[in-house]
Amino acid sequence: MTDVFGLSHKDPSPVKDANPIHPVRHEQVVFCCDERSGLYAIIAIYSTALGPGLGGTRFYPYESEQAALADVLNLSRAMAYKNALAGLDHGGAKAVIIGDPATAKNEALLRAYGRFVQSLGGRYYTACDVGTYSEDMDVVARECSYVTGRTEAHGGAGDSSILTAFGVFQGMRAAAQHVYGTPSLKGRRVGVEGVGKVGHRLVDHLIEDGAEVVICDVNEQAVDRVRRRHPTAQVVANAAALTAADIDVYAPCALGGALDDATVARLTAKIVCGGANNQLAHPGVEKQLTERGILYAPDYAVNSGGVIQVADEIEGFNMARARARAARIFDTTMKIFEMAEEEGVPPGAAADRLAERRMSEVGRLRGIWLGR
Repeated sequence: MTDVFGLSHKDPSPVKDANPIHPVRHEQVVFCCDERSGLYAIIAIYSTALGPGLGGTRFYPYESEQAALADVLNLSRAMAYKNALAGLDHGGAKAVIIGDPATAKNEALLRAYGRFVQSLGGRYYTACDVGTYSEDMDVVARECSYVTGRTEAHGGAGDSSILTAFGVFQGMRAAAQHVYGTPSLKGRRVGVEGVGKVGHRLVDHLIEDGAEVVICDVNEQAVDRVRRRHPTAQVVANAAALTAADIDVYAPCALGGALDDATVARLTAKIVCGGANNQLAHPGVEKQLTERGILYAPDYAVNSGGVIQVADEIEGFNMARARARAARIFDTTMKIFEMAEEEGVPPGAAADRLAERRMSEVGRLRGIWLGR
């Protein structure tokens, strides 16, 4: 699978970057091992130009150490760009724990992991990701001060999908403004693929805004939940039927790689804007979208509400403040579209440039010595 930056999650070989300011070289990569608890983890810090690295901990049964390393390197770089575009004072970092969380996860392992994170002295703040939950972060925090994404009982933000969905909706409003001249989705048909944590909340926003919604999900319970809440929502059998349907907006909110050659060829929508990560199956997909006159809202720009939510915990969580920050995703997305038009590049390239510009311009201020 390839992410939005065109980096393969399967290829462990070094990746060259044409950008001389931010080459694909990480500041720090740490291997963590505690045999008695079964912990084997890798923490990758891509950049601290904007502040301490922030990114989740993925607990996954990788087929090899090389596969885990390739994934953590790519994910940490992606977090640097996401955090930069979100306006956060955080660099990009990520961690992976190698193993099956269903069988390998235990208190000792999580606490050992917490001690390794603590040993970095605040260069990395961890949070939840695939295979880890807020309750796990509470355990990690028993050994570590640099943990976010905790439960509400421990002062955390709780479910980060709340602001993820809200941010995707703001990005979609910006796309509608760019294409239709109005930020409202009223009367538009929006196809939502995947109505799990983020997708079902996105449907709430769309229905409230007056949109017609078409949904699909492999999980029938998830579909039933939406239908009970919104009886007017139309259900189709699968993703192929959804993308071939007569829709104005396609919102991929399930697995990555949703936009491949076949999907783009049958897509009727004029806008693609969803909550899934790594939506482009390969780098050439965005060029195909552009050639077909389909506006793509870069996924890491519009789905950043979740990281905005967990980052706010570091100050002492305040939902109103975090929501106000997530609302700015509308302005950021509009800026990306405007830059893309001015510079004659796809929105994904414009988003990358905007993130790199902030990392360079704000990051250089670290060179102004303040004294201690």
